[in-house]
Amino acid sequence: MRSHEYYMSLALEEAYQAATKGEVPIGAVIVKDDQVIARAHNLRETLQLPTAHAEHLAIEQAAQALKTWRLEGCTLYVTLEPCVMCAGTIVMSRVEQVVYGAEDPKGGCSGSLMNLIEDAQMNHRAKVVRGVLAYSCGQQLKTFFKTLRQRKKEKSHK
Repeated sequence: MRSHEYYMSLALEEAYQAATKGEVPIGAVIVKDDQVIARAHNLRETLQLPTAHAEHLAIEQAAQALKTWRLEGCTLYVTLEPCVMCAGTIVMSRVEQVVYGAEDPKGGCSGSLMNLIEDAQMNHRAKVVRGVLAYSCGQQLKTFFKTLRQRKKEKSHK
């Protein structure tokens, strides 16, 4: 079985693809039985859809690949801690485990702001592994937003 770091590196590749499209660089990979069954990255700007988060798109792909909405036995790797929408989708699709890189103290719902994914009140809970390749995941986001702010500043000076 491959390591969490290996699969997170695949999610980082997806995040890089998002950045090349001008999207916030978040990537996700879903694994079942040591096989990648879904890969996705943020496409909110491209598709102009608020639900086009990497996790949400990967979960939809995995459901299609498995021909079921129940993603039991699946692990979701994502470069940023899931938001409330994605955490809800994770719970409702019965993903078994979530592995994330960077924490999101302003919007993370897997332990930072709240912990919807492991909440005992929910009918399903996923195991959460935090901080896998956290530095690399966080740096990719910091670099993206720094470049974005710099471009906005340059445009305002023209």
